[in-house]
Amino acid sequence: MIRLNLTQRIWLSFGLLLFTIGLLTAIIYPLSIKDTLTEETYRIIENEQKGEINPQKQFPGETPKDFIERRSAARDVGHILIAEQYANQLQGDFVPKEVLVEMAEKAYEQKDNKGRYELTYEGATLFYVISKGTNTKGEIVYLISYMWDTYRDQMVNRLWLRLVLILLFTGVFSIIPAIWLARYLRFPLTILGRRFEQIAKRNWQEPFHWKGDDEFYVLSKQFEDMRQNLLRHDYAQKTFIQHTSHELKTPIMTIKSYAQSVKDGIMPKKTTEDMMDVILKETQRMEKRVQNMLYYTKLDALKLDVLSKETFEFGELAEDIVERFRYQREDINFEITGSHYKIHGDHEQWSILLDNLVQNALRYASETIRLSAFYKGSYFIVEVFNDGEQLTGVTGDEIFQPFRKGNKGQFGLGLAIVKRIAELHGGKATALNTKNGVAFQIKILINDLQNKE
Repeated sequence: MIRLNLTQRIWLSFGLLLFTIGLLTAIIYPLSIKDTLTEETYRIIENEQKGEINPQKQFPGETPKDFIERRSAARDVGHILIAEQYANQLQGDFVPKEVLVEMAEKAYEQKDNKGRYELTYEGATLFYVISKGTNTKGEIVYLISYMWDTYRDQMVNRLWLRLVLILLFTGVFSIIPAIWLARYLRFPLTILGRRFEQIAKRNWQEPFHWKGDDEFYVLSKQFEDMRQNLLRHDYAQKTFIQHTSHELKTPIMTIKSYAQSVKDGIMPKKTTEDMMDVILKETQRMEKRVQNMLYYTKLDALKLDVLSKETFEFGELAEDIVERFRYQREDINFEITGSHYKIHGDHEQWSILLDNLVQNALRYASETIRLSAFYKGSYFIVEVFNDGEQLTGVTGDEIFQPFRKGNKGQFGLGLAIVKRIAELHGGKATALNTKNGVAFQIKILINDLQNKE
């Protein structure tokens, strides 16, 4: 397949348009003009015949040569008068016998007072009109007026020549607006192409708004939306890198300092075992942070994949989570409601989601943590409630941003992971203050009730 740029496509389209118009004109125009001029020929014959309607008028005779030479006279009309008897010419111009016989046959078959006919003689077309009448003796006579196709053919050729000249001049002068049109159509795309080059070079700070054509306005708006998304992604990426380096720097420095102390024979702790405990603790913290970062990054890639979904009971999943954390704080009372409701999704991801929500609740709860599943309106809601201090200085959406830590937070990725998992399942994560504490909810819009018992 031949690849063409926009300019070449415009010129190709322009050329095909002119070719199509010219081809259709070459086919349709001559036929239309020919029919029109044929009608005009009959009208001329009939107008001439009105002056010859007197059957008693004497017509000068003509020779066979005159009948043929009349073709070059273009609009010259000849007349003959025949009686009712077969092919009996009473008076008028000379007409060859075979022509007269054919005219007479048409005349005798004619039922109306007037009729239009044509015949071919020596490669040319002869048009004639037959008018039926009576003479002074009461006999039926036929006045036949005829004219060659010379006038019609001359007019068709002249008009066709003029049309060809008009098309040529039109094609030549249309090159100027075609050049302007090509530049006009290319201009927005050229501007857009330059902006794409800037994006390719990671220069996406300058906004882009096109004022003009609606189609290009929509395209520019889509481009601006893409630019905004790239800005947000770039900011999130830079923030992620900054926080990652910050989060890893502290444990690495701690481990490095203790290792250097051991090498130098300095004992910052009472025993070597205590020093190893510190190193192991910081190593575990760093390992946990790296795992969270890797999983958070992995969730971005999962947006393009199809989740492996299964149906499981909320109560079964909640019990596993509670058993995992029950003995971390023995002063906390765990409650589970809505155990019979079913969830359709990735079991592992839902387990991580609840794991992070419960870990967060453990840091703030006073006495109670409640895991719930229920329907509210058109939403299926999974909720983790704790009776700790309420949220202050932060909205329900901001708290789920990466590295946004509360006063007792650890890494700032737990709730961000919760938000990503909720989005992968078509839901939304939100946090709200209640009368007795704080509730973290995952709200999923229900299109059908297949999950509802």
